Amino acid sequence: MKKHIVVLTGAGISAESGVKTFRDADGLWEGHDVMAVATPQGFTKNPELVLDFYNQRRLQLFKVTPNQAHIDLAKLETTYNVSIITQNVDDLHERAGSTNVLHLHGELLKVRSTYDENDIQNWKTDLVLGDVCKKGHQLRPHIVWFGEDVPLIEKAAQLCETADILLIIGTSMQVYPAASLMHYAPTKTPIYFIDPKPNIENKTDVTIIAEPATIGVDKAIKLFSS
Repeated sequence: MKKHIVVLTGAGISAESGVKTFRDADGLWEGHDVMAVATPQGFTKNPELVLDFYNQRRLQLFKVTPNQAHIDLAKLETTYNVSIITQNVDDLHERAGSTNVLHLHGELLKVRSTYDENDIQNWKTDLVLGDVCKKGHQLRPHIVWFGEDVPLIEKAAQLCETADILLIIGTSMQVYPAASLMHYAPTKTPIYFIDPKPNIENKTDVTIIAEPATIGVDKAIKLFSS
């Protein structure tokens, strides 16, 4: 039976592909206050602004490509059972070839009904006011905004509970509930933490690799494959 590798990824892995993050810019995301474009309140106050903001993010996404870290993780599937739990809303893991990706915070290339959160559609073009679900309700980005529940967190925790190896890549592990996931891994599961500026305690069960994802993932694979 193949070993199960669970991978937790954050903004750092996609940043190397050119996907911009807001946490490095004092709460601004592409010049916008995060609370104005990533909260239910912001959407209620100015839905056109929010829809345009995500339309721009979607356009950006089509201009970037998976990097070596995404590709290396996809290749792991030839010898391991790999589950990727990502906080990112891009599709770079899938484009690199990974087949088992759980998006904790939603997906940029999907939209959902404002009436029924389970009414989800694929969406690659601009989303505007007047785009509605089959029941006539406005569609919104399929993104978990600040203040909203993270519906897939329980499934993510269950995956972590079965990890033989845990990789944490490009995430500060400071934002909850995602930050709690590493604690669900079995006690003896080796953990590899990959980040150029690691801010995690160097516990005996954690191997810290202070490198960007494109370098660190390869280093981690060599360590646990040797």
